[in-house]
Amino acid sequence: MTVCIPDGLFRAAERVRKASGKSRSAMIQDALRHWLDSQPNTTIVRKYEEGYRRKPEGSGEARAARATAVHLLSTEDW
Repeated sequence: MTVCIPDGLFRAAERVRKASGKSRSAMIQDALRHWLDSQPNTTIVRKYEEGYRRKPEGSGEARAARATAVHLLSTEDW
């Protein structure tokens, strides 16, 4: 596999990789695993955002959410 990486990104990755003692292959494998693992969450967040774009919360819902948050936070021992 051959990939093009911008110089700044490559230098930053190399600094971290060298400090960790990992090989480039191990670093790329870790990065790909992390990216693949994050994809389901990305899809969920995207759907959540799309739902709010289709049906934004109204001012009444916002007031109710704020009141609930104030009530719940007021019960915490800060």
